Amino acid sequence: MAQIIDGKAFAAKVRGQVADHVAQLRADHGIKPGLAVVLVGEDPASQVYVKSKGKMTVEVGMTSVEHRLPADTPEDTLLSLIAELNADADIHGILVQLPLPDHLDSDLVINSIDPAKDVDGFHISNVGLLGTGQDAMVPCTPLGCLMMLRDYHGSLSGMDAVVVGRSNIVGKPMAQLLLGDSCTVTIAHSRTKDLAAVVKRADIVVAAVGRAEMVPGDWIKPGATVIDVGINRIPAPEKGEGKTRLVGDVHYESCAEVAGAITPVPGGVGPMTIACLLANTLTACCRANGLPAPEGLTA
Repeated sequence: MAQIIDGKAFAAKVRGQVADHVAQLRADHGIKPGLAVVLVGEDPASQVYVKSKGKMTVEVGMTSVEHRLPADTPEDTLLSLIAELNADADIHGILVQLPLPDHLDSDLVINSIDPAKDVDGFHISNVGLLGTGQDAMVPCTPLGCLMMLRDYHGSLSGMDAVVVGRSNIVGKPMAQLLLGDSCTVTIAHSRTKDLAAVVKRADIVVAAVGRAEMVPGDWIKPGATVIDVGINRIPAPEKGEGKTRLVGDVHYESCAEVAGAITPVPGGVGPMTIACLLANTLTACCRANGLPAPEGLTA
């Protein structure tokens, strides 16, 4: 039976490290990292997420600023706000919560953020820096996956890694990070021929395809490490009529029987995303002030 990689406990450890660094920054340099989150509209999931981010930002000793704008906010108004935040020396990280309402151009908005403050790591400059192995702001979810893999394995050098999913948010940056740690990397997806055989040869499987329980246990090489990025809500009639439950992109029970280690859903990759957002904000603050980025909290 696989060892469970406890993302909740690991995220708590990362937040503790961030809090210690923040306290040291304030004591030694009088600097307090600041994170600004912009939420446009009333998306319920986004509201919960933003509230959680704000709470944890304050808990680690940072300044948390929230800008909540109505769903019909004109694009110019949003871009003006981002320009103000770009110019604010007390704000080191800027995050525009996605998805945005349909009338707003997400690419234009994200690329208007100062790349040095782009703590989501989505700006085209950060994508390019990551792809060429330079210091970049790295997307939070892949960074969290990398931290957990390094913690479990130590060195990843020479390992065969398969990333199932090719999104800009997880799949592509995850592959770049694994390459950076000297893995042999394959990006697979729903159209990959003989996907089962491709996954079966991997020492590390990162499932980020957005399809509930798509990867069964018989696709997993015995002893492989399985990182499940998926969060899917499926019907759970056993809990009562209309009830649902969360599952990942891998079939947990069958994969856990074969794998050497596995992340659960919930409680695996999810908690690491906000922890890495805080780590990225700290890194951005250090870089802005000409200080070394905190060890162990970057790619």
